[in-house]
Amino acid sequence: MMGACLARAGEEVTLVVRPETVAIHPPQLQFESPFGSWAVNVNWAGRVPPTDVLWITLKAAQLQAALSSLADAKGIGAVVPLLNGIDHLGVLRSRFGAERVIPATIAGEMERVSVGHVVHRSPFAVLNISARGRGLLQGVSDQLRKIGFTCNFIDDETTLMWSKLVFLGPFALATTAFDESIGDVVANQETWRQLEQCVRETCAAGLAEGAKVDAEGVLPLIRKAPAAMRSSMQKDVDHGRLPELDAIGGAIVRAAARHGLRVPATEELMARIRRRIAAGGHSGGSGL
Repeated sequence: MMGACLARAGEEVTLVVRPETVAIHPPQLQFESPFGSWAVNVNWAGRVPPTDVLWITLKAAQLQAALSSLADAKGIGAVVPLLNGIDHLGVLRSRFGAERVIPATIAGEMERVSVGHVVHRSPFAVLNISARGRGLLQGVSDQLRKIGFTCNFIDDETTLMWSKLVFLGPFALATTAFDESIGDVVANQETWRQLEQCVRETCAAGLAEGAKVDAEGVLPLIRKAPAAMRSSMQKDVDHGRLPELDAIGGAIVRAAARHGLRVPATEELMARIRRRIAAGGHSGGSGL
């Protein structure tokens, strides 16, 4: 999605994929979205070329392997990671240096449905970027706004990262644990109770870490989410792929442990997901 939209905005885009798959990618990237549908010319490469901005948009578990595609980190101007969770920032700062890493988050439902074909399903796409990147990325964010994005520059990086996690974490864990859309989770009293408690636990961990987050602000946003919306973690489990359970749920549990907080609802959702994975991704129903 980022490649399609950045190319649409006039940027020269190279998408980096596994070297053995470069040849199967078409010269045009197909994009479908409530913002519109289009095809754009992009470059494909098996290694990261020298670039002004490296957007890192993969799954958390793929990060270490992907970093091996960097021939020379000195050829990278700035690094903008859109990974889920928190822990990847330390990994990237140790590789590139703190000054080159610009924390950012993206919210929305998007999916690669086939090679070179991306579908953006949610009616929104929210890109939040550390204010340290304003000078470099203001022009890009202005162009993305014209496409349909909501773009914000956030001064407080801890709040920036936790503001996504307090929404995404409970959303992803609950939809995956119960194998239901968010609308079905919200509509069921028992599943909603578990989700609500997970939100409160995640916000408590975020507050202890120094973030300005509030469960009373997050819960209405989850209730207002498109009823049919599903999480990427849920889709990963459904298709037998490795989910970001540690990057998302694990980040919450580890932060809580650092401050002596208990997160039983979060841990129960994670345990339920592990049972689903062990059973081959099949749900055992939504009862607790």
